[in-house]
Amino acid sequence: MPLSAERKAAYFETMKTLMATYSKCFIVDIDNVGSMQIQTTRLALRGTAEILMGKNTMMRKCIREFVEENPDTPIAQLEDCCRGNVGFVFTNGDLGAVREILESNVRPAPAKVGSSAPADVIVPKGPTGCDPGQTAFFQTLQIATKIAKGQIEMTNDTHLISAGDKVTASQAALLQKLGIEPFTYGMSLLKVYDSGSLFDAKVLDITDEVLTAKFVAALNTISKLSLALNIPTEASVTHSVANAFKAILAVTVELENYSFPKAEIYKAYLADPS
Repeated sequence: MPLSAERKAAYFETMKTLMATYSKCFIVDIDNVGSMQIQTTRLALRGTAEILMGKNTMMRKCIREFVEENPDTPIAQLEDCCRGNVGFVFTNGDLGAVREILESNVRPAPAKVGSSAPADVIVPKGPTGCDPGQTAFFQTLQIATKIAKGQIEMTNDTHLISAGDKVTASQAALLQKLGIEPFTYGMSLLKVYDSGSLFDAKVLDITDEVLTAKFVAALNTISKLSLALNIPTEASVTHSVANAFKAILAVTVELENYSFPKAEIYKAYLADPS
């Protein structure tokens, strides 16, 4: 049922207010996410972020109107993100903290026939609780079994479904028999918008520790090149000073009539290593 003119106007006003109020947002995929799960996520984000869902056509139109009213805004790029079953999570807080809440709110789900598997499904070996009369069912799926204590027991871990494959009726039936809910569904982060920049959500995996490690590795590389080319730089100056000290020390320890304070400890040790 289409929204009334009043409800559309209220929706547009809400979305425009959110875009004007917040400088950051997540674009999330909500496939297989139920209304109750979305409501639970709203409660968890209360005071930190706000979730907005809606029809893609309405969201795109609202973004276009907002851009017309605010020509200098960079938020126009969000229009291209309104594809598929998506929503927005607006915030001015720490993106990492909001992301943690979004990714922690997941629910287990059974494998549905015809659905695409979001992850590999491996069924562990062991007793299945199925009676021996169902052996043919396992044989159809090429699963090695044996009879133990009056029930079917799987002898090996079985890679039943690969990520991206369609779930077949037999696979779904087996998982149901075993009481396994192999998948978890929640809001999947697609893109991140932050103060005019739009980037893939995977960028948030780059922590301060990762950046520090990359910086140190680059600094070491520059230092090595500087030393090899004999071109002093800030990165190599400590090594140059250390190498110069070693060269002076090597000469000094061989001289009987000359020394300097920093060399005394080395000359003393060479004179009496004990």
